[in-house]
Amino acid sequence: MNDDVMPGCEPFSSRGSSMGVLVLHGFTGNPYSMRPLAERCAEVGYSVELPRLPGHGTTLEDLVQYRWPDFVEVALASYDDLAERCDKVAVIGLSVGGGLTALIAEERRPAGCVFINPMFKGPGAELEQGLRDLIDAGLEIMETGPGSDIKKEDTTEAKYEGWPLRALQSVIDGVEVVDANLSSITAPSLLLSSREDHTVAPDNGDEIVEKSSGPVERIWLEESYHIATLDYDQELVERSTLEFLAKVLG
Repeated sequence: MNDDVMPGCEPFSSRGSSMGVLVLHGFTGNPYSMRPLAERCAEVGYSVELPRLPGHGTTLEDLVQYRWPDFVEVALASYDDLAERCDKVAVIGLSVGGGLTALIAEERRPAGCVFINPMFKGPGAELEQGLRDLIDAGLEIMETGPGSDIKKEDTTEAKYEGWPLRALQSVIDGVEVVDANLSSITAPSLLLSSREDHTVAPDNGDEIVEKSSGPVERIWLEESYHIATLDYDQELVERSTLEFLAKVLG
């Protein structure tokens, strides 16, 4: 993995109390989008880990070689590290990080989960077939251009300006397996859903509401797009998350 990390995209770690919080960013994003939330958790006194997923925060070409299992490996290892030194651990995930959060909840026993515009489903049969056709035609990267799915003006998340298609396909396949096992989640969850999201359809959040075996509290975000952690609802996201963590971590 390329170690030449873009400024502001470095992982974040803070040693605090015996209560731990794992924070996970999304696909083609990086820790930049989750750093303010992670720092708020650290300020309260929690032990916080915000890892940089493989191939993220460096160059788009670096991400081409990685797949869903690579991201799962880092997410689980980060959780296990926190669990070894903390009495309780909660997990927070944005977008594909939300899918990874659900996977952790299915395979481990977190005290609670915070899902921020999580991804549990693919974009639909027609678009997924189009993705496969592009891959079969030999296209490795589809350019998306600059800018982020953020309503707030002059705000970006320092994400890549394209999608590595084979990696994207593996993520879609991976989250769909996670979706099929959501009923195994028993931990309490907080779901933060943007009413308008141009990256992940809001009905992805319906999946955790309808399938989780644990209690789910849902808060709708009216003034943010996909990257709500940096958008107009940032304070609501952070305050709601801290209130939830106080309940499940104490």
